[in-house]
Amino acid sequence: MWKYYAVLSAVFAALTAILAKMGLKGISGNVATAIRTVVIVFISWGIVLAAGELKEVKHLSRNNLLFLILSGVATGLSWIFYFKALETGPVSKVAPIDKLSVPIAIGLSVLLLKETIDWKTVTGALLIVAGTFILIR
Repeated sequence: MWKYYAVLSAVFAALTAILAKMGLKGISGNVATAIRTVVIVFISWGIVLAAGELKEVKHLSRNNLLFLILSGVATGLSWIFYFKALETGPVSKVAPIDKLSVPIAIGLSVLLLKETIDWKTVTGALLIVAGTFILIR
């Protein structure tokens, strides 16, 4: 099932870039990020409430909170810089550069999470890097 979720994530990420670029006309990326974040907060908590998962909040450990807060900071910074890039750059160049997050995440998963990767993963990551450089030139 995770593969279907990943494909849906990619589709919505693509829509995010296009819709964001359309919504950025005449406003700053910071304002756009703030509006988008409010929408995401309502959707996320709505899903938690609808799924009856609110009780899990009291089971959060310090470790959970620390890493989720750090992840939130990283996400916020990613969105701010992404919207700043979209303000002045074309989606066709910004989106591929943003997808360099894939090989970076793979590298960090090996270094920090001690995940093992095979030659297909390494090759795929290198192809993403190569493809990005081809697309942005």
